[in-house]
Amino acid sequence: MKHRIVVLGAGYAGAFAAGNLARRLSRADTEITVVNAVPDFVERMRLHQLAAGQELASRRLADVFAGTGVRLRLARVTGLDPERRTVAVTGEDGDGELGYDTLLYALGSSVAHQGVPGVAEHSYDVTGLSSALRLRERLAGLAEGGTVLVVGEGLTGIETATELAESRPDLSVALAARGELGAWLSPRARRHLRRAFDRLGVTVHEHTGVEAVEPTRAIAADGTSLPADVTVWSAGFAVHPIAAASGLEVAETGQIVVDRSMRSVSHPDVYAAGDSAYAIGEDGRPLPMSCASAGLTNMRATAAIIARLTGGDVPTTGLRYHGNHISLGRRDAIFQMVDGDTRSKSWYLGGRTAARLKSGVLRSAGWGIAHPTFGMPKRRRRLATAPDRGGVRAAA
Repeated sequence: MKHRIVVLGAGYAGAFAAGNLARRLSRADTEITVVNAVPDFVERMRLHQLAAGQELASRRLADVFAGTGVRLRLARVTGLDPERRTVAVTGEDGDGELGYDTLLYALGSSVAHQGVPGVAEHSYDVTGLSSALRLRERLAGLAEGGTVLVVGEGLTGIETATELAESRPDLSVALAARGELGAWLSPRARRHLRRAFDRLGVTVHEHTGVEAVEPTRAIAADGTSLPADVTVWSAGFAVHPIAAASGLEVAETGQIVVDRSMRSVSHPDVYAAGDSAYAIGEDGRPLPMSCASAGLTNMRATAAIIARLTGGDVPTTGLRYHGNHISLGRRDAIFQMVDGDTRSKSWYLGGRTAARLKSGVLRSAGWGIAHPTFGMPKRRRRLATAPDRGGVRAAA
């Protein structure tokens, strides 16, 4: 009887994890299934580039997992029953259930509307492939002098505003920040960021919270009208409510509360990685929703699953967030290191060198996804014990 591992989501966290599990566990003992709603791997870190009019390489998940032993189920997750250990899905093949012995939940996040009136109806975002393509189409129809307002001063907002300004110098691009632009950066990096915004002609509205979005403008908390033919909303992320609805223990954010091995504190058969995981780092704070955290958590979850199934040592240390890498268009970037308390260090790397480093990170991430069996060991680990289904009905 094979141990059934189901991975929900094939973003950076899920796709990497599935590849690692396939590399290191024996096919004689395990059956790995990845559930994903779309057929292609989506490079979320590049979606602002796609929206700006650039072309991205397409990687079909069927090709990615070909020859690995990983089964791909193209379907949308509609429910989760951790007591029965089943996942409800719907797709082109109809509705169904998947049974699991170990579940890795990596469904990621989407844009958070924050309850602001008009955001759902009138704004755009770059948190998903379809939404980025929708923004791309809208921007392509803007004439010279059109106005674009990016709301949110986080990494996504900064990267989106600078990418659009560089790719479309004919447009007037602005960014609305609730606080000070780049407040978390070191003083030198903050000055670099401001110089980049000035060079690209991006107008910054600091200490400006947006309380409503309309078709051609946004309304600030003080009543100021900010012109916007297009409003791009990047003021936060939200996770899917499926985890909370299932009975798994979740944080106020809806993320699955996990221990140091990325294992659910309420259901030991469930692990979480990426934006779906509420994981506490070495500094005692929750890891932020980011690609860097996706890398940390998927590697930790994968190592823990393998260790527990094969009788190895489960890692519980090393969850340290090292810093932020921010693109400022194609030829500029900032790499800001942080200390053990997640405070920005005085040292930072900026300019073309940082941009080349960021480009290398993106290329290596894409290459790693496209080659999940690279470095495949000749002997994969066998499981220490057979799965204990405990009377739970196995679903097809």
